Amino acid sequence: MGTVLLAIFKAARPRQWLKNLAVFTTILFSGHIFSADARAISLLSFFSFCMLSSSGYILNDVLDVQRDRKHPFKKFRPVASGLLPIPVAVSVSVGSLILGLFIASRINVLFFITASAFVILQYSYSLLFKHMSVIDILAITTAYFIRVYAGEAATGYHISIWLSLTALSLALFLATGKRRSELTLLSHFSGVVPSDTRNSLTHYSEKLLDSYSAMFANSTFISYAFYTFLAKPLAVGFFFSGYGNFVGSFPERKWMMATIPFVLYGIMRYMQLIYEGKGESPEKILTSDKPLLSTVILWALTVFIVIYGIGG
Repeated sequence: MGTVLLAIFKAARPRQWLKNLAVFTTILFSGHIFSADARAISLLSFFSFCMLSSSGYILNDVLDVQRDRKHPFKKFRPVASGLLPIPVAVSVSVGSLILGLFIASRINVLFFITASAFVILQYSYSLLFKHMSVIDILAITTAYFIRVYAGEAATGYHISIWLSLTALSLALFLATGKRRSELTLLSHFSGVVPSDTRNSLTHYSEKLLDSYSAMFANSTFISYAFYTFLAKPLAVGFFFSGYGNFVGSFPERKWMMATIPFVLYGIMRYMQLIYEGKGESPEKILTSDKPLLSTVILWALTVFIVIYGIGG
């Protein structure tokens, strides 16, 4: 019993839940992180998306069981390795889907619709889109992007259009990097044919994916730079809240631009890892690559200080 429960936990891919932290984007950048109601709703949204995404991952493993057994790493997944019986996997997938949608329905109608769209996209990807070149990248991108707007749907707060474009560009960059890293990784294993693990890989060349990666890396950086320059101060931060007019226009300066170096380094570091064949799982890189993890933490701290400490 313990072995099966551990297999279920691994099949749910809890490390992938890091992607669902995107639902907190809205309250962080809209200045409502200290709102107890906003945090509670965002936390429920996060849990809902964790259940829904795990449902999709497990279903995908069931559908891909034969292909995964030919993959140098995916063959060790619980379903592919036989540790998690397919009937149990299907039951867990359905149960996670029902629980996730139930939680979504308790938040509000718009969030439920957003969550349902996410489910439809996930299942469509597993059944069809992942076999279609370009469409597979766009599907992965949309799944990333829906998570951001799920935060808006849940809380009713909104983020800058430039931050939205940054999220879209970053999602495209990560999805393209995922495919580029897959090609690099499989090329290191003799006897492994890309089409045996994923049909769409036969339609991608390293040169094409390099062009995509460069294009979306540039758009991510430029969109974020515009966001930091055009972002309006939300209020005077707690550093200066008791000084009245003493600080003058200090909080109104473009302090968010101080976060640009972290984003630039993060993009460059991630591209380096892609070409080393380590970008197939962005969440795995984030938790295992110390330079990149440190950069993300420093970026988040700086964003928090600028928005809530300085207010500019």
